[in-house]
Amino acid sequence: MRAKRQKRSATLALTGATAMLITDPLFYAIAIPVVLLTGISKTGIPGLFGGMAVPLLSLVIPPLQAAALMLPILCFIDVFGLRAFRGIYDRRNMPIMLTGLTIGIVVGILVFTLLPRDSTRILIGAIAVAFALNNIFGWARHRPPATASWPRGVFWSSLSGLTSFVAHAGAAPIMAYLLPQKLDRRIYVGTTVWFFFVSNYSKILPYAFLGQLDLTNLVTAFVLLPLVPIGVKLGVIIQGKLDEKIFYQVSYWALLGIGVKLLYDGGIEFLR
Repeated sequence: MRAKRQKRSATLALTGATAMLITDPLFYAIAIPVVLLTGISKTGIPGLFGGMAVPLLSLVIPPLQAAALMLPILCFIDVFGLRAFRGIYDRRNMPIMLTGLTIGIVVGILVFTLLPRDSTRILIGAIAVAFALNNIFGWARHRPPATASWPRGVFWSSLSGLTSFVAHAGAAPIMAYLLPQKLDRRIYVGTTVWFFFVSNYSKILPYAFLGQLDLTNLVTAFVLLPLVPIGVKLGVIIQGKLDEKIFYQVSYWALLGIGVKLLYDGGIEFLR
């Protein structure tokens, strides 16, 4: 009798978990490649897929749900990223960037319900496009590498913290700050991995407090987690095989793509 009760309890628990799970096949047709590519982007070429996960998932679920669902996945990806880049980051830039990040997230929490997301996307998209074109077409090619700077670093990283919190578009400002420094590619990738680790984990409690996280999103994210180490490993392999010059060219093109996507998303929302 006791065994039957235990079996029945297990069945009810499984049924309850399934009821909380997103079951639409179209969702998984998009979510599976999204998680894999996000893992590749995190440790391969930061920003290559940055800003694209939420817009793609928004094709099949509401945007706010897409953002909430991705947060646990991003946090899990960050753990693997730290293992791959343990102790690898730029020690001059990190204190500057974390100071700006703290400012940006605090501002993001305060204005979360007030700041129009379409305006934020348009602003960051325009900055990203202008910066990327400036480098792709060589207008800034002959400039010497930039150096770590408190004014510039705090500005860009606070903008990243703010836009990451309210619009999930934190990659472009950080790329705009770090890419001109022409860091060694492993230092560059490691610095972004550590920065977004702190950024993503700092958003968990505010997101929960603002009602962004629920059981459906958490259960669905848990189902997708086994894809994370695969994507991260592929990213490390890709990053290790890319020539330095090609690495930065691909990064600039990735930034351009992010900027265009942000402009498009912001423009569509603004015109509605």
